[in-house]
Amino acid sequence: MEFFAFDKDYVERLRDGDRSTEHHFVAYFEQLLRIKLRARALASDKVEDLRQETFIRVIAALRREGGVRQPERFGAFVNSICNNVLLEYYRSSAKSQQMEDVHMDIPDKVLDLEGMLVTKQVAERVRQILEEMPPKDRKLLRAIFLEEKDKDAVCREFGVDRNYLRVLLHRAKDKFKALYVKDQMRIARPAVH
Repeated sequence: MEFFAFDKDYVERLRDGDRSTEHHFVAYFEQLLRIKLRARALASDKVEDLRQETFIRVIAALRREGGVRQPERFGAFVNSICNNVLLEYYRSSAKSQQMEDVHMDIPDKVLDLEGMLVTKQVAERVRQILEEMPPKDRKLLRAIFLEEKDKDAVCREFGVDRNYLRVLLHRAKDKFKALYVKDQMRIARPAVH
């Protein structure tokens, strides 16, 4: 999967119902959302329902005034909408399910080889980019995002307070993003002979 840099023009075209932009939007996010939702061990019909609900809500939010304030963070916006859809699904499921009811949806057992391959490729690319980073930044990003350490423990480890940790984390994420974008541009650029 190639990284796509969203911008204001893209979001406006999507808001206005441009067919090619809508097609790109669905094509770009459908597999990512499917992987995210399948990781929750949901039945395949629920995965599709929640994915469609995410698309509907994203388009509805786009068409509201002030729906997307940061077009360059559109991917994160779609992900947060999906998280909200999932939380609502879990809440409604918990309310409708009685304590003595032992019925559960059977998780999708079909191997998603393409999704697994994409996930593996992305993980490998992230690992390679982390290796290119300065050791302190690499250690910080691993601690927070991969090892999911408590931020107070990370502060003690790095000898900083929470406010400065935010600064260090912001800088490290910016460096990672720059390397990631550079890597994506290298991959997208055709070889010249």
